Amino acid sequence: MDTETITPALDAAKLDQLRTALETHGPGPAIDALCEELRTAEDFQALFYALLMKKRVELGVSPFPSGPSADLPPETHEAYEESIRDAGRLVGGILLERRQFARAWGFFRMLGEIDPMREALAAYTPSDEDDTYSIVDIAWQQGVLPQKGFDLILDRHGICSAITMVSSADLSQNPDLRTYCIGNLVRALHQQLLERLRGDLGATKDLPANATIPQMVAAFPDLCADDIYHIDISHLQSVVQMASLLPKGPELDLAIDLCAYGAKLSPNLRGDMPAPFDGGYTDYAIYFNLLMERDVEAGLKHFRGKLAEARLQQDTYPAEVLVNLLVKLNRVPEALAVAREELAEAGPGLSCPSVMELARQANDFSALADAARISGDPVNYLAGLIAARM
Repeated sequence: MDTETITPALDAAKLDQLRTALETHGPGPAIDALCEELRTAEDFQALFYALLMKKRVELGVSPFPSGPSADLPPETHEAYEESIRDAGRLVGGILLERRQFARAWGFFRMLGEIDPMREALAAYTPSDEDDTYSIVDIAWQQGVLPQKGFDLILDRHGICSAITMVSSADLSQNPDLRTYCIGNLVRALHQQLLERLRGDLGATKDLPANATIPQMVAAFPDLCADDIYHIDISHLQSVVQMASLLPKGPELDLAIDLCAYGAKLSPNLRGDMPAPFDGGYTDYAIYFNLLMERDVEAGLKHFRGKLAEARLQQDTYPAEVLVNLLVKLNRVPEALAVAREELAEAGPGLSCPSVMELARQANDFSALADAARISGDPVNYLAGLIAARM
């Protein structure tokens, strides 16, 4: 295996000059000369240690900067620790100016100081030649600025890579980031589909130049005949499914547009989706309209109608979806009623609040006590009975 040859930052002549400076002027000026030479040579790792050596000499202790701080006299610890922070900030800042982000992060991570790194990444716009993988690692994997990491993947590597990034991460504890990523995936896929449909249909006289996806779908019923499709159908299915996690907002209307297109695909291209979305894109469109608080009663009736079959199949997911919908619509008592009817004996791992959680939200302590009795929780059972009498 080839190994990289490391070229010394300073040649023999420079080292001789440092020796002369030490003999003529003493350690302080010699170290200052070394620091200047290392800056010129852009050997910033060595510069960091040279700055620590300078402080050690000032403190009258061993000059070797790689030695443990515990070896220093106690009275020097605070001053030396501060010198480490100062040197790290200085060298890290120089590296940020040169857009050497991975090397800079080594210093700021050591210091536990994320803000300088976050500000630099926020202001960074990569050139076509830049390798952004190390920046994505810092921004996304290490959590410095996850939105930037996602943007770089989406912009540089496309929707497929961005879908993989989001679907392989657990964003449940960071709903703002989840909304940001999924919302931008919806926007990107919607724009891609819109451009391709307009490109294919743009020569049609009856089609306005600014036609929307639903307008084009309605104007051309055979748009997707003979298994024709205009975007990757796996991307479409993944993004629509992810969009179910979005809050009320404009991206849901874009997702509804995607559903209008998906519903026109040939049946064998629509993919199988689990209940309560077994009606495919039509079910998702109803769901998104519910989240936008449109046709609420009709939409809830539609999803309530899925429960009987799910009960026969011992599938709790349709009930979980309905409970979550009712909670999002601020109809907690109704959510509690569904949960008591369908989920009272369900085990852990539900994707919706449990009966006891919903009972607390609804201040229905009798229901809470009943749920605790079923689950064998004597403490919450008695607590519910007491609270119901208060």
